Amino acid sequence: MSLIIAAIREKDAGERRVALVPVVAERIQKLGCSVALEAGAGLSSYFPDATYKNTSIVEDEKALVGSADIVLAVNPPSPDLVSAMKPGTILISFIYGRNNPELVKALRDHKISCFAMEQIPRISRAQAMDALSSQATLAGYYAALLGSVHMPKILPMMTTAVGSLRAAQVLVMGLGVAGLQALATAGRLGAVTEGYDVRPETKDEAHSLGAKFVDTGVDATGQGGYARELTAEEKAKVKSVLSDHIARSDLIITTAAVPGRKAPRLIDADQIAGMKVGSVIIDMAAEGGGNCEGTKAGEIVQVGPATIVGPVNLPSCLSEQASELYAKNILNLLQQIIKDGKLSLDMTDEVIAKTLVTHDGKITNDAVRAVVEGPAPASAAPAVAPPAAPTTPPAPETPAAKG
Repeated sequence: MSLIIAAIREKDAGERRVALVPVVAERIQKLGCSVALEAGAGLSSYFPDATYKNTSIVEDEKALVGSADIVLAVNPPSPDLVSAMKPGTILISFIYGRNNPELVKALRDHKISCFAMEQIPRISRAQAMDALSSQATLAGYYAALLGSVHMPKILPMMTTAVGSLRAAQVLVMGLGVAGLQALATAGRLGAVTEGYDVRPETKDEAHSLGAKFVDTGVDATGQGGYARELTAEEKAKVKSVLSDHIARSDLIITTAAVPGRKAPRLIDADQIAGMKVGSVIIDMAAEGGGNCEGTKAGEIVQVGPATIVGPVNLPSCLSEQASELYAKNILNLLQQIIKDGKLSLDMTDEVIAKTLVTHDGKITNDAVRAVVEGPAPASAAPAVAPPAAPTTPPAPETPAAKG
């Protein structure tokens, strides 16, 4: 009997993505698996049920997941839905376990093997599975467009019969996947662009996109491609340099965010007060508390001279292609765990080991387990302290911006 892989319909407000698109459903079938879909799951991404060929369309969500061997989703499912899954089922979705302890407990207690897509390791071999990057690519692109429609001026220089209009000044803060895509998009639209990141190695990437790099003289390169926490002295030095660039900008896009963590503060109220009248900030970290003082998630607010936009779930605004990229990320992960139509979990494989959050009734991710079950006894504590929590997005592993 072939494995049944089922995708559910997303229930979160404003979520328009789906974890499975028709072209990927066909490729999954070629792995020797059967495919099922909750009715209407792809409608918000412009994939009607009829476009899923040789796919079972199921109305009852709990019946769907109860019969599945592998369940696919975008957002973390509810603990109640997890309880409808049979023991040994594999769940693949974004989970953010530190923020969803009750969900993790349900996954553990019902013996669900859960692959958290935000945990895909940032290694070359796993790039095709890196859903954070694929989604951030689209988010960075859309952020630049969002900024342009909220500005009271155009981005490019333009010559008219009554004189010339100057190009807008755009500053992108945080040159990870989303930041580089935002920088590239603003440049293509004709703006004069600058990029800033606490990791000096991103300088060449900014230059490759035709942007200037704001060098503060501070190197905060940390482990795993993330930035380390700045000291008080470093923060003061960075602020001193950045304040001048912030004051000159017509549009600022901030992107510093780490999934499941509070976003670092990049722009303070006094810096906003010194901005141009009519300037705009697109705070892509709004869902994590925001990079700017005064940001409100899901709202557009006026703070002194500036308009601060705090968008949430930007990839969902481009749901068709966001779903396509995400589904392909999942397909590439499935190809690692399905061999000859059967499940094959190689726990020595770095991708599998680091992406699994729960397996066989246990929480397998140390950081999530510490939040859900409490820290390990002192005798079991590691001899070396863990690295400081990252504060900005990781640098991309390829020249192409990803998100």
